[in-house]
Amino acid sequence: MADNNATTPVPPPAAAGAESIEKSKNADKNEAKRLAKLEKFLAKQKAAAEKTKVVPAAKEEKKAKPEKAAAAPEPEFVNTTPKGEKKDMSEPMAATYNPKAVEAAWNDWWEKEGFFQPELTADGRIKSEGLFVIAAPPPNITGSLHTGHALAVSIEDGLARWNRMLGKTVLFNPGTDHAGISAQAVVEKQLWKESKQTRHDIGREAFVNKIWDWKDVFQARINNQVRRLGASFDWTREAFTLSDSLSRAVTETFCRFHEEGIIYRATRLVNWCSELNTALSNLEVDNKELTGRTLLN
Repeated sequence: MADNNATTPVPPPAAAGAESIEKSKNADKNEAKRLAKLEKFLAKQKAAAEKTKVVPAAKEEKKAKPEKAAAAPEPEFVNTTPKGEKKDMSEPMAATYNPKAVEAAWNDWWEKEGFFQPELTADGRIKSEGLFVIAAPPPNITGSLHTGHALAVSIEDGLARWNRMLGKTVLFNPGTDHAGISAQAVVEKQLWKESKQTRHDIGREAFVNKIWDWKDVFQARINNQVRRLGASFDWTREAFTLSDSLSRAVTETFCRFHEEGIIYRATRLVNWCSELNTALSNLEVDNKELTGRTLLN
């Protein structure tokens, strides 16, 4: 008898075998296509490389450029215009901008011609167009001017010139300030630096003379700096805050204010300088709050 429990091998389905064969054929075709494309790509690259190969032409010998002649140095400017005369423009124009040459002589001529003096009517009255006055804030004689002064003067000068163009009677008044305590301090420092002396060593009269000498030097320097800016000042009215006329005006004003009760004596806290032995204004003092006993140098 046959064993019914024996396992009979089952052959694979016919469809599965056909599918496997089909996949193998497709893979071969795809690989063939890939190789064909790769071959074409390499052929194109080779052809492109052949085209780009250019035999370099023999370089032409560069023609030697003629050397440029060195530019002749500009001669040093010499102002030949007599002081106060209109500038001599007969000289050829320089190749480069030279501010010293451009600015020379003009301000002296403007001053001589009185271009910046207030323009009045025939009978000496202010013009109907109106009046415009700037009393330029006088710089201290304690040192030279800086760019801050130049900026301020430029703005003020622009306003003065604009109002002249409007036909007004315009005064732009220059001047310098004696600086009082500040001037004394800088002269004392200079005296100590030069001779290791104090104002007490040389006496009051000699020290005051030194301050006036300082004033003459720095006032002239400041005025020269302002003139070089070309500002339209009326220099016939130049002022100095310690001149005789202004000192009399200050005394007169003080006395009038005292008589009117505007200025009066009272008990008030003042800023006393133990070094200079004088009272100082609030503007000349740096405040420092102390919380207790503090050593000051």
